[in-house]
Amino acid sequence: MKMTKQILLLLIMPLLLMSCSVSPERINYGSDACSYCSMTIVDQQHAAQYVTKKGKAFKFDSIECMMNSLKETDSAKIELFLVNGFDKPGKLIDGTKATYLISKNITSPMGEFLSAFESEETAGVVKTEQTGELFTWLEIKERFTIK
Repeated sequence: MKMTKQILLLLIMPLLLMSCSVSPERINYGSDACSYCSMTIVDQQHAAQYVTKKGKAFKFDSIECMMNSLKETDSAKIELFLVNGFDKPGKLIDGTKATYLISKNITSPMGEFLSAFESEETAGVVKTEQTGELFTWLEIKERFTIK
Protein backbone atom coordinates (compact mmCIF):
# COMPACT_ATOMS: atom_id res chain seq x y z
CA MET A 1 0.00 0.00 0.00
CA LYS A 2 2.81 2.39 0.92
CA MET A 3 4.63 1.63 -2.35
CA THR A 4 1.48 2.38 -4.36
CA LYS A 5 1.21 5.86 -2.80
CA GLN A 6 4.85 6.58 -3.58
CA ILE A 7 4.46 5.49 -7.21
CA LEU A 8 1.30 7.56 -7.56
CA LEU A 9 3.09 10.58 -6.09
CA LEU A 10 6.00 10.13 -8.51
CA LEU A 11 3.57 10.05 -11.43
CA ILE A 12 1.59 13.10 -10.33
CA MET A 13 4.49 15.41 -9.40
CA PRO A 14 5.78 15.98 -12.96
CA LEU A 15 2.25 16.79 -14.14
CA LEU A 16 1.83 19.35 -11.38
CA LEU A 17 5.17 20.95 -12.18
CA MET A 18 4.39 21.11 -15.90
CA SER A 19 0.97 22.65 -15.35
CA CYS A 20 2.51 25.53 -13.39
CA SER A 21 5.15 26.48 -15.95
CA VAL A 22 5.28 30.07 -17.06
CA SER A 23 6.14 30.21 -20.74
CA PRO A 24 4.76 31.84 -23.86
CA GLU A 25 2.24 30.09 -26.07
CA ARG A 26 2.76 29.73 -29.79
CA ILE A 27 0.84 32.36 -31.73
CA ASN A 28 -1.19 30.76 -34.51
CA TYR A 29 -1.14 33.52 -37.11
CA GLY A 30 -4.34 33.69 -39.10
CA SER A 31 -6.46 31.96 -36.45
CA ASP A 32 -5.68 33.28 -32.92
CA ALA A 33 -7.67 36.34 -31.85
CA CYS A 34 -6.33 39.39 -30.05
CA SER A 35 -7.18 39.32 -26.34
CA TYR A 36 -7.87 43.07 -26.43
CA CYS A 37 -9.67 43.90 -29.70
CA SER A 38 -10.62 40.39 -30.93
CA MET A 39 -9.04 40.92 -34.38
CA THR A 40 -7.34 37.89 -35.91
CA ILE A 41 -3.59 38.00 -35.34
CA VAL A 42 -1.90 37.99 -38.76
CA ASP A 43 1.03 40.43 -38.58
CA GLN A 44 4.19 38.58 -37.53
CA GLN A 45 6.13 41.84 -37.07
CA HIS A 46 3.84 43.47 -34.54
CA ALA A 47 2.16 40.73 -32.46
CA ALA A 48 2.68 40.61 -28.70
CA GLN A 49 1.90 38.45 -25.69
CA TYR A 50 2.06 38.55 -21.94
CA VAL A 51 2.03 35.62 -19.56
CA THR A 52 0.77 35.86 -16.00
CA LYS A 53 2.66 34.45 -13.03
CA LYS A 54 0.08 31.63 -13.04
CA GLY A 55 1.04 30.77 -16.63
CA LYS A 56 -1.99 32.15 -18.53
CA ALA A 57 -0.99 33.65 -21.88
CA PHE A 58 -2.75 36.62 -23.50
CA LYS A 59 -2.03 37.19 -27.20
CA PHE A 60 -2.34 40.48 -29.07
CA ASP A 61 -2.38 41.51 -32.73
CA SER A 62 -0.20 44.53 -31.95
CA ILE A 63 2.03 45.94 -29.26
CA GLU A 64 -0.40 48.81 -28.80
CA CYS A 65 -3.24 46.38 -28.02
CA MET A 66 -1.07 44.77 -25.34
CA MET A 67 -0.20 48.18 -23.92
CA ASN A 68 -3.85 49.24 -23.87
CA SER A 69 -4.78 45.96 -22.18
CA LEU A 70 -2.17 46.62 -19.50
CA LYS A 71 -4.07 49.77 -18.48
CA GLU A 72 -6.77 47.41 -17.15
CA THR A 73 -4.42 44.77 -15.73
CA ASP A 74 -2.31 44.53 -12.59
CA SER A 75 1.20 44.43 -14.09
CA ALA A 76 2.53 42.90 -10.87
CA LYS A 77 0.68 39.69 -11.80
CA ILE A 78 2.52 39.40 -15.13
CA GLU A 79 5.68 37.34 -15.45
CA LEU A 80 6.56 37.81 -19.14
CA PHE A 81 6.05 40.71 -21.54
CA LEU A 82 6.82 39.60 -25.09
CA VAL A 83 6.77 41.38 -28.42
CA ASN A 84 7.60 40.31 -31.95
CA GLY A 85 10.83 41.73 -33.27
CA PHE A 86 10.09 43.86 -36.33
CA ASP A 87 13.28 42.66 -38.01
CA LYS A 88 12.67 39.03 -36.91
CA PRO A 89 9.03 38.32 -37.86
CA GLY A 90 7.35 35.72 -35.67
CA LYS A 91 10.10 35.73 -33.04
CA LEU A 92 8.96 36.78 -29.57
CA ILE A 93 11.51 38.84 -27.66
CA ASP A 94 11.59 40.21 -24.12
CA GLY A 95 9.43 43.33 -24.24
CA THR A 96 11.12 44.84 -21.19
CA LYS A 97 14.50 44.81 -22.99
CA ALA A 98 13.30 45.77 -26.46
CA THR A 99 13.82 49.12 -28.12
CA TYR A 100 10.67 50.60 -29.61
CA LEU A 101 10.29 52.77 -32.69
CA ILE A 102 7.32 54.93 -33.53
CA SER A 103 7.58 55.79 -37.20
CA LYS A 104 4.76 57.11 -39.40
CA ASN A 105 6.45 55.19 -42.23
CA ILE A 106 5.88 51.77 -40.61
CA THR A 107 2.23 50.92 -40.13
CA SER A 108 1.13 48.62 -37.33
CA PRO A 109 -2.23 46.80 -37.06
CA MET A 110 -3.92 49.33 -34.78
CA GLY A 111 -2.44 52.50 -36.27
CA GLU A 112 0.01 53.56 -33.55
CA PHE A 113 3.03 52.97 -35.86
CA LEU A 114 4.73 51.08 -33.00
CA SER A 115 7.40 48.45 -33.70
CA ALA A 116 9.88 46.63 -31.44
CA PHE A 117 13.49 45.61 -31.93
CA GLU A 118 15.68 43.27 -29.92
CA SER A 119 18.70 45.45 -30.59
CA GLU A 120 18.92 49.20 -30.03
CA GLU A 121 21.45 49.33 -32.85
CA THR A 122 19.02 47.76 -35.35
CA ALA A 123 16.24 50.08 -34.17
CA GLY A 124 18.58 53.02 -34.77
CA VAL A 125 19.34 51.88 -38.33
CA VAL A 126 15.63 51.50 -39.12
CA LYS A 127 14.94 54.90 -37.51
CA THR A 128 17.55 56.48 -39.80
CA GLU A 129 15.91 54.88 -42.84
CA GLN A 130 12.27 55.44 -41.86
CA THR A 131 12.48 58.40 -39.43
CA GLY A 132 10.68 58.31 -36.10
CA GLU A 133 11.42 58.25 -32.39
CA LEU A 134 13.00 55.54 -30.21
CA PHE A 135 11.69 54.49 -26.80
CA THR A 136 12.61 52.11 -24.00
CA TRP A 137 10.09 49.80 -22.28
CA LEU A 138 9.63 52.29 -19.45
CA GLU A 139 9.09 55.16 -21.89
CA ILE A 140 6.52 53.17 -23.88
CA LYS A 141 4.71 52.26 -20.66
CA GLU A 142 4.68 55.95 -19.71
CA ARG A 143 3.44 56.92 -23.17
CA PHE A 144 0.51 54.52 -22.72
CA THR A 145 0.14 55.62 -19.07
CA ILE A 146 0.67 52.20 -17.52
CA LYS A 147 1.68 51.90 -13.90
